[in-house]
Formats: sequence, structure tokens, C-alpha cells
Amino acid sequence: MNVSAIGSACAVSPEERALRDLYLKHGPALYSYVVRLLDGDVHRAEDILQETLLRCWKSKNLTDGEGMAVRPWMFRVARNLVIDAHRTRKARPAEIDGTSWLNDMPSEADDIDRVLSSMVVRDALQELSPAHRQVLEATFFADCTTQQAADELGIPRGTVKSRVYYALRSLKPALQQRGLAIHY
Repeated sequence: MNVSAIGSACAVSPEERALRDLYLKHGPALYSYVVRLLDGDVHRAEDILQETLLRCWKSKNLTDGEGMAVRPWMFRVARNLVIDAHRTRKARPAEIDGTSWLNDMPSEADDIDRVLSSMVVRDALQELSPAHRQVLEATFFADCTTQQAADELGIPRGTVKSRVYYALRSLKPALQQRGLAIHY
């Protein structure tokens, strides 16, 4: 914290001297309090401290007096400023950098990657046993539940579940051999 930013040692007016004294007396404690409220964001804490002191200046609330203690008032103002800033950020839509729309557009490279990946998966599926291939086709590619797949294949639901498990376990190394990673 820079004292010269608040007021010089040779401040002319009594208000300037009072603001400087206020900063020297309460500034470090207020700054520490605001940094804790902001989870260590020192730059925003400096802004809040400056705004708090500016409000003291504007309200001419620079000294204890007239039944009002300055320190609790300053802490309350700083806390309210932190809350207001938080609410403002939550109410605003997320800022974008201007290039995010490019990421949303499908590219030819994405289409080519998708086609190549599907060819690799189809090839790896050929290494599975027919029973394992059938349950994967029924559950993943036909988008059936395990019960629907069991009814379609004429086998118990538990058998479908175990075959899917072992089929995926067998499919993973087959895909890795072909340079494709599978995450499930």
C-alpha cells in the first residue's frame, strides 16, 4: 500500500490531512480484511480500499465524532462494496474474447477426424467376439437400455451388463493399439 497514493505528507487542507491520517490508522487492517473477503485478490482489494476512502471523503466522515465511529463504518462500506461487486459479476453474462464463436463452428478437420475415428472403432470391433459385439451394438449404437437389449437378444439383463463390461475392457486395448484412446 502506497501512502503517497492517498495523500502527501505535506497535505494542505485539513480534509487531506484527515484522510491521510485515516488511511494510516485504519488502512492496513481494512486492506487485510478486504483481501480475505476477496480470497487474496490484492488488486481488487486495493480498489475497494480506495473506493471506501473516497466515500469517507465524500461523506466528510473522516474523524470519529457525533456518535459515529469511523472504523466500523469503513469496514461495513468495504464489505458492501465487495458484495455489490460480486453480485454485479454474477448478473453479467460471461465475457468472451471474440474468438469463441470460431470454436463453435464445425470444421472439415473435425468431420475428417470423426470419420477416421469411426473407421478405427469399426475395425477394433471386429476383434471382439460376436457376443460382445452384439451387446455393444445393441446398447451403444442402437441406444437401447440393458433391458431392451436383453429382450432383443433373448438373454438375461445381467448377462448383457457383464458382456458390455468385458466388451469394453477388450475394446480399450484394441483401440489403443490403433492410436485411439477410450475413456469410459
